[in-house]
Amino acid sequence: MSSMLTNAIRNLPASSAWAARIFARSLSCSSQLQAAAVQPKTKKTLAKSGVKNIVVVEGVRIPFLQSGTTYADLMPHDLARAALQGLLNRTSVPRDVVDYIVYGTVIQEVKTSNVAREAALGAGFSDKTPAHTVTMACISSNQAMTTGVGLIAAGQCDVVVAGGVELMSDVPIRHSRKMRKTMLTLNRAKTLGQKLALISKIRPDYFAPELPAVAEFSTSETMGHSADRLAAAFAVSRREQDEYALRSHTLAKKAQDDGLLLDVVPFKVPGKETVTKDNGVRPSSMEQMGKLKPAFVKPYGTVTAANSSFLLQRPWGCCDPSTGPALGLGDPQTSGLSPSIQPGGSLCTAFLPPADQRSRSVRELRSLGSAAVSRVRSGCVGRAVAVLCAGVLAQ
Repeated sequence: MSSMLTNAIRNLPASSAWAARIFARSLSCSSQLQAAAVQPKTKKTLAKSGVKNIVVVEGVRIPFLQSGTTYADLMPHDLARAALQGLLNRTSVPRDVVDYIVYGTVIQEVKTSNVAREAALGAGFSDKTPAHTVTMACISSNQAMTTGVGLIAAGQCDVVVAGGVELMSDVPIRHSRKMRKTMLTLNRAKTLGQKLALISKIRPDYFAPELPAVAEFSTSETMGHSADRLAAAFAVSRREQDEYALRSHTLAKKAQDDGLLLDVVPFKVPGKETVTKDNGVRPSSMEQMGKLKPAFVKPYGTVTAANSSFLLQRPWGCCDPSTGPALGLGDPQTSGLSPSIQPGGSLCTAFLPPADQRSRSVRELRSLGSAAVSRVRSGCVGRAVAVLCAGVLAQ
């Protein structure tokens, strides 16, 4: 069938050459998909000759801090810049090797809406390196990484840095809509009389601030309400949630004390101390956690401040090159990156040593490493992460 269609294409007039090229390309893609479909589903199919495999090479993050603490005077791109610089320092990857930078964020700072661009420039990347920002609620950073992988899979890029950042210490707070409308109209007023007339219409309720909503716009439901509904639907009891939260904090503290959080890079905050570890890890007890009341669905809900994920301020990133070892980006086979999705929708990365240096099982280290941002007490955090990925051409 393919040969018949190919012969037909050859007989098309020159004006239809563009259609021929597109159709021929679709045939080629179809052949590749058919060939992939008959491949057995084994690990051997991950290294097919001539096919680019996209792998994670390295990743780092700055410590996760609660809002209103050491990161309070910074801006989102400051955190993202620190993560990018930490990634470059650890991998020694030349900046001009990076083809694209993608970052995810939820609540955007108005002055730096394209935070990926500002962070990249601050980290010393060329202004010719394209960068854009994506948003998809709490999986925005995950979507950034998926976008980077897609760029490499499509053949548009060889090396992509992807990441995410959130800063809850300084969220944008707007005037009310009535006040905004009045101020915009006042800006267009030409005479003093017109301006005074507009000012006289301002009422006390105009000054009520408009806070950014944590709720989803179309349903007005918060993540806490959604978590309560999910727990009820799957019959997850309050005790089970508290036990999971306590275990998470306990393992996180152990991972921190044993030096297993190898992804954390120190961050010198301008004018303040150097931050070296997360400050949201606080093991408690079942007795203390049991005293807390439901935080969202009252009085019968099971989600509390103790067994919920706290909001995070974070930047992280990943780099996806197509010729990893050849570019000196490291061997993806021993990179030891272990990404883990947390219950609250945040992305954490636990970094393991090379295989010949591992003294514990991968499962145990992953549990210890990822627990640092699992379910913890209510509060907001600041964080930054950067991950280096590689697409390696199989030999």
